[in-house]
Amino acid sequence: MTRSHTAQTLSPLAAAPRLPLTALFAVKVATVITLWDHRYRSRNHLARLDAHLLNDIGVTEHEALKEAKRPFWLP
Repeated sequence: MTRSHTAQTLSPLAAAPRLPLTALFAVKVATVITLWDHRYRSRNHLARLDAHLLNDIGVTEHEALKEAKRPFWLP
């Protein structure tokens, strides 16, 4: 199961009104941690891309490094 798929699976659980409070809290925490992990990994991969690959996606090296330096908790 991919991280993106995991986040999509957890989101409906977090919105379910019938979950006990502790379960609801646990699902929300898991959803946030999954999102943070995705951002962290994506930004690290972006920082390691070669210039020609960045050019293929229309991003400059400066833009890539700027994005990669952002903390994982910021969107």
